[in-house]
Amino acid sequence: MANIAVFCGSSHGVDSAFDQAASSLGSAIAAGGHRLVYGGGDVGLMGTVAGSCLAAGGEVVGVITEQLAALEIAHDGLTELQIEPSMHARKARMAELCDGVVVLPGGFGTYDETFEILTWNQLGLISVPVVFLDVDGFYAPLLDFIHGAVESGFMKPEHGALAQRAENAEQAVGIASE
Repeated sequence: MANIAVFCGSSHGVDSAFDQAASSLGSAIAAGGHRLVYGGGDVGLMGTVAGSCLAAGGEVVGVITEQLAALEIAHDGLTELQIEPSMHARKARMAELCDGVVVLPGGFGTYDETFEILTWNQLGLISVPVVFLDVDGFYAPLLDFIHGAVESGFMKPEHGALAQRAENAEQAVGIASE
């Protein structure tokens, strides 16, 4: 069993395909016999991925900050909820717990988590697969940007390759659990 961290939005976005992808991902994690590790919220895509994993019989570990837990956005039906004092501690704890990462659409928080994990991989501090679940081409511009950084000589090809892409939930889970 792999512990798969999912970084994603605290919003649902404007396209129902985002919620459908989050639901499929939660189900695929459970179906693969893996454990979901995520930000602990019951809002947006975070709530969707956790709810679908739980509904499919999976285990879900939420890692949330004291501040966010105090705002009562923590999911109250998780297998386990860990509360950390800060966002930095939350990211570090999620990195400690995970064997791989899947990135769904999201905003600054999602990108912050993702790029920190990619950087830690680049520096050799951790070694976990990071895969962008590219819902309807959402991450195509970002992945093109990373490719451009490699082509422009600002990133080694092996570091650019740390940002992997999947077209569906099953493929994402397969890469993240390798």
